[in-house]
Amino acid sequence: MQDFIQQLSGAIDQKYLLTQEEDKAPYLTDWRKRFTGKALAVVLPSTSAEVAGIIKLCAQHQVAVVPQGGHTGFCGGATPDNSGTQIILNLKRMNRIREVDVANQTITLEAGCILQAVQDKAVEHGFLFPLSLGAEGSCMIGGNLATNAGGTNVLRYGNTRDLCLGLEVITAKGEIWNGIKGLRKDNTGYDLRDLFIGSEGTLGIITAAVMKLYPLPISQWTTLVACENVASTITLLNLFQKRASALLTGFEMMTRESLDLNEKHFPQMANPLKGNPPYTVLIELSDHESEEHVRQLLEAILEEAFEAQLISDAVIASNLSQANGFWHMREHITLAQAQEGANLKHDITIPLSSLESFIQVTDALMRDRFPGVRIINFGHLGDGNLHYNIAPPLGIDPKTFNEFNEKQIHELVYDQVERCKGSISAEHGVGQLKLDGLRAHKGKVAHELMKTLKRALDPQNILNPHKVVSI
Repeated sequence: MQDFIQQLSGAIDQKYLLTQEEDKAPYLTDWRKRFTGKALAVVLPSTSAEVAGIIKLCAQHQVAVVPQGGHTGFCGGATPDNSGTQIILNLKRMNRIREVDVANQTITLEAGCILQAVQDKAVEHGFLFPLSLGAEGSCMIGGNLATNAGGTNVLRYGNTRDLCLGLEVITAKGEIWNGIKGLRKDNTGYDLRDLFIGSEGTLGIITAAVMKLYPLPISQWTTLVACENVASTITLLNLFQKRASALLTGFEMMTRESLDLNEKHFPQMANPLKGNPPYTVLIELSDHESEEHVRQLLEAILEEAFEAQLISDAVIASNLSQANGFWHMREHITLAQAQEGANLKHDITIPLSSLESFIQVTDALMRDRFPGVRIINFGHLGDGNLHYNIAPPLGIDPKTFNEFNEKQIHELVYDQVERCKGSISAEHGVGQLKLDGLRAHKGKVAHELMKTLKRALDPQNILNPHKVVSI
């Protein structure tokens, strides 16, 4: 491997080639501290040409590459294995905004751009970049595209895939595919863009993208409402979709257990609704008309919901600070779980028509088979995406509990996902965590097609091997 490292040092400035253990350490463990690997080296390129040159060397020497952005994923997709023979290709230095096209309402940017920086740049030009998620202060666009991230605005604007118009990708041969086009219609052959989005760096390495921008809303109104059961939350969603249509930009569900955990670790995040109801729903309306227009609409819909006994309490944010506080409640649930200790996460999608059945049946089975477990269930109700997480009973060591029960708990949840015709991965990707589960979930035909694609685009299996699909 010494010859490979020597050639690698000729492809990139020496100070951006990390081979010492203390220098590599920050890149080897994922955000949840669940996965830790070893790496031959960490490489920090600054241009697509440098990435291409590095991949060519890896292909010549048959060295595997693990692409990495902000390293905020939950499934170990950006963490190397324990062989010590792989290199990490971290793209954080590729953080340039190449162009903001006001007329075309697009932004062209590199994979290492921090999501929040992209949001801020859009605002500078009078636009909204709607992708928004809890890790937006550290996650990067390349990782968002690689996992097809979702977030809180999917209901109105779609997943990351729906926001992308064009890509620049480095292939397993080290060739640069220049698909950087800001076209909303391009019906010329196979859709290569969508092939790479969501592939987690296993088919090619995304180095740049053209993303959609939207006009900034003139006004936004945010409210928290109390619901007694899942059926009421779904009926409430249908009511808001019927009355507010495209103005509905957020519809998040949080259970009493999730907000109790929030308050335990962040007392300032206490639920302002009376008694912390069984289900708290966070709703946002965004409008391009006057503030008065959307305020009146929100109040009218809430009044109808009260009359229909869908909700028992509501608090409308009176200013931007309070609205941000409502959203921080939602976003801090994940942080509260981390403070509480290791937990078993399930990022799933369920058809709304089956959501009540899934929660009732799965909750009952979980509590029957694992007495005392705490179910931290919250998520993007508007698109059926639940974060169905399991914490051990109080007083039991989380690591010990997970070690003995993880396999059975995952199987229980995924069996119910299958029963409801859902998905075992909604927005977090597959990585290495769900590799085995994916085989069973996708079925033989789909899994073989995925392996065929992998072999065709990466015949040496050097791009993020043993993630998503194994060949």
